[in-house]
Amino acid sequence: MELAESKVVGKPVYQPGASTIEGMPMALQMFYAHPPVMAMPHWHAQVEVNYIMRGNVHYRMNGHEVSLRAGQMCLFWGGQPHQMDESSDDSLYAGAHLPLVYFFKMRLPPTIGTRLMKGEMLLTSSTDAADEANFPRWYDYARSGDPRKTQHAVDELLLRIERIALDSYSMIPGNIADELEQPNAQLSRSVARMCDFIASNFLQDIDTVEIARAVDLHPKYAMNLFKKTTGMTISKYLNLLRLSHAQAQLMGEGSNVLQIAMDSGFGSISAFNKSFRNIAGMSPSDFRRDIRSVIGNISVAG
Repeated sequence: MELAESKVVGKPVYQPGASTIEGMPMALQMFYAHPPVMAMPHWHAQVEVNYIMRGNVHYRMNGHEVSLRAGQMCLFWGGQPHQMDESSDDSLYAGAHLPLVYFFKMRLPPTIGTRLMKGEMLLTSSTDAADEANFPRWYDYARSGDPRKTQHAVDELLLRIERIALDSYSMIPGNIADELEQPNAQLSRSVARMCDFIASNFLQDIDTVEIARAVDLHPKYAMNLFKKTTGMTISKYLNLLRLSHAQAQLMGEGSNVLQIAMDSGFGSISAFNKSFRNIAGMSPSDFRRDIRSVIGNISVAG
């Protein structure tokens, strides 16, 4: 994973683990801020919604690059390593991180979820003045401490995302040749229930049989349904939640890699190292070393 070092020096930098995005993948979180560039690619187990209110940003993900300008909104699956390596000085964005339990409850065209899970980005320019007012309000409601306002913000946000399908949008890079069939709404609710159970228990020693039992499905049927709906296996999603949590812990002080592996739900250090290397392209120790080095160099340069 290449670092855009020249582009991050002198700018606010996002650090994995500095927020709860990676460490709490079961929580729906909203944001409204100047988007900081990323020192390194990161990943998280939520669908990300970005609405660019001012300026422009640039993303690297899944082998392609995407530039977004004011007035555009995008959705992408955060489970793929991605990096915002450019953010104009005047940029402002708002949006949310949606756990799959929310995403699969929405009424979207069948192929959108499949294509997002396989690495495409949904992009729309069909935004208006209502979005300019609503996204900041939803953010304020979500932080209000009032459960009624928080739920209202979530409900409105999900409806707004559903509305994307009623307007024009495109999928980037748009070259998926083997789309998977999407189950009906009732079966999607079963997948949402599985996601909910996994998100609540991913740090524990759970397996596919226990997950299927929790939603009253036969294990083989549950595995096939989950793969058909999300494009990934139950085991891969469970691993991604654990890796997201571990990524956040690697930025902390004190805990060694073995302890992080155990605390993140991995049964052994070898399983943790293998899974981490598969998504990050490097070992957990190298990841922690490299990102601390990059952040340290930026701090010195600043």
